[in-house]
This record gives sequence, structure tokens and C-alpha cells, in this order.
Amino acid sequence: MAEGGAGPVVEWSRLEAAVINGFRQLRDRYLHRVKGRGALEDESDGLEQVDGGSLLDTLPVDMQLYILTFLSPQDLCRLGMTNQYWHSMVQDRLLWKYFLLRDHPSWSSIDYLSLPDLDVLNYCLCESQDGKECNYMSVYLRSCPKTRRSMRTRNPIYGAVTSFLQSLVMQGEPRFAMFGPGLEQLDDSLVTRMMTSPDFIPVVSILQRQINGVGSGVTFQLNGEHKFNILTLYSTTRSERDRARVEQSAAVNKMFVSEGLVYGDQRAAYSLIPQVKEVCKVVDGFIYVANAESHQKHNREEEVAQIQVMMDPLLGAQRRPLLVLSCVTNPGNKRIPCVYLAHELCLNRLNRPWMVQNTEASTLFGLFDGIAWILAEVGRKI
Repeated sequence: MAEGGAGPVVEWSRLEAAVINGFRQLRDRYLHRVKGRGALEDESDGLEQVDGGSLLDTLPVDMQLYILTFLSPQDLCRLGMTNQYWHSMVQDRLLWKYFLLRDHPSWSSIDYLSLPDLDVLNYCLCESQDGKECNYMSVYLRSCPKTRRSMRTRNPIYGAVTSFLQSLVMQGEPRFAMFGPGLEQLDDSLVTRMMTSPDFIPVVSILQRQINGVGSGVTFQLNGEHKFNILTLYSTTRSERDRARVEQSAAVNKMFVSEGLVYGDQRAAYSLIPQVKEVCKVVDGFIYVANAESHQKHNREEEVAQIQVMMDPLLGAQRRPLLVLSCVTNPGNKRIPCVYLAHELCLNRLNRPWMVQNTEASTLFGLFDGIAWILAEVGRKI
């Protein structure tokens, strides 16, 4: 399993053994019923079909499991429509539990409608959860990015109507406040890469630092069509960041003012400087750049507190979307899976649309999908 929620290898072997054992019992029960009805072909027929099935039905269950691991969720559902045996087989709870635990670390995105509960992922792999059976098939299909996209395409009329109504309300270019430690802690600059990318063409740039030395704005044009403005908010100036990196010390955050601890849950409380408050009042959404590199230390409690103060409903419409770019510097860097990052940032507590999108700073991989999502959320369908 990937880092950021990985379990010991022995748990995988236990789960795989349980899946295979469950399949064997299922297959034995099914074939026993078929024999009882007299529908099973004589074993001497060898390669002949069984009860309308195929050669695949006669393979050892270990081999069947191996074949199933290569199928997509859509293919599994189609396989389940072929006969009674495969209909029961592809709905087996342990099978989908296996796929869920195997695949979720590699998912490229997760959102507020699809985030699986941590208990589903973390409790003992071969035991039931408080005596309740979880529908892992439903969790997987709701959370997997590929199935989420296919489900969205099934409702094009709703999406078109929603975008049309939003476009009537919004005038001009959408504006987003971009902030977060990933802007400053990574070895490559996401903003600089965007400024030089052929896909994100900067149209108008406010080069001077206008917000207490830490803020600037750039209007981008995506694919030569869709314009949007990003107000980039850094916690410190460039010279202060460079000095802190050389001295290996922490620079003072200029965006947030610490107000001590909230003793009920021991969280650090923050308030925004007046200039940043004004930015939060006028933007149409937020882009949080998170550092997702698994080898680095992260102060998630502080990040959660800072996200919450930026999302203060007193500063603007409560349903403004939040895009979290789960950033690593280079393609080969190990990352915290987006599902776990969403839980670490307590995004499920936010009463607004949000999405976590895996992104690479050096290549901008994943950034287009994230920008397309937040533009669609504010009525700019791509």
C-alpha cells in the first residue's frame, strides 16, 4: 500500500486468503445447486460450457481472482450480468474490499460527494465493523475517479442548466485566492510553471506585491478561451523564505495572526490580516496548495485552522468551492494519497464543495483537471 495510511503486508495476505476462501465457498455452493438441478454437464465434456457459462467458470478460483484483478469496475459489473454465478461473484463484499484497499492510494482525486469514511479503510481487514456490513461495492463505485466521471456524463442536462444559471449571476472573470504551504515548501514553483506553460497563458499580471508584501494577482487564459484570475497569497516574502531556508528556521507567517489555543480541542486559533480578509470577500473560490510529499513533516493541525479561517462564512458566500492541489515536486516523488490528505485536512467538516486533485509542480500534471473542476463549480463549463 502507499504511504499515508499503509498497512502491514501481512494484512494483504490475510485479505487475499479470505477473498479466495470466500470465492471457493461461493463457487462450491453454486455448482452444488447446479448439479442438484441436473444442469451440470458431464465432467468428461471437459471444455464444454457449464449452465450457459464458459471456460472461465471452470478455472480454479485462484486464477479467477487473478483475472478479476485486471478488470475495471465497469467490466466487473458487465461480467456480473452474464450469469448467476458471476452475478454473485462480482458482488462479493471481500472482493470489493480488496479492490478498495488496493486502488484508493492511487486515485488521482476525491471530492466532497465521494470521500470514503476512514473507518472503512482502517479497521481490521478481515473483521466486521461493529457488527455492520459495509457495501464496499457502493463505496468503490462512488469514490473511484473513473466511475465518478462516467456518472457525471449521465446527467448532462442538469450540469448545463446549473452552469447557465450560475453564468447569469457571475459577471466577468472568476477570481480565486491561491494559498498554502505547497507554494513555498516544494523544490519547484507551481506558479512559475503556470506562468511559462503553453496551456495556462498569463494575460494580465500585477507584478508588484500589493498585500503586505505577500500577495500578487495574475489573469490566466486556459486553452486560449477561459480567463480566470488567481490572487496568490504567500505567507512570507521571497527574501524571507530564502533566508529561512538557508538558516533552516521558520519564517513568520504574515497572512495569519495567531490568537493562541482554543482549549476545547487544543487547536491553534488564527485571524486574517485586513488585506487578506478583503481578498476573501471578493473571490469566487479558493485554491489550497498542499504539500503532499510523504517524506516531509507536515503541521496539519495548523493547516486545518488556517483553512477554516479563510473559509469563514462571514467573509463571503458559504458555498464557494475549494480546490486542494495535492502537490509533489516531481513525478517520482512518493505522495500521501488524496483520500488520506482530505481526512488530514478535515475537509469533510467544510460545508462547501471541495475536491482534492493530485498535482505535480514540475510538470503541472493534474492541474488542468483541478482548474476545470473549480471553473465548472463557478459556472464556467469547459
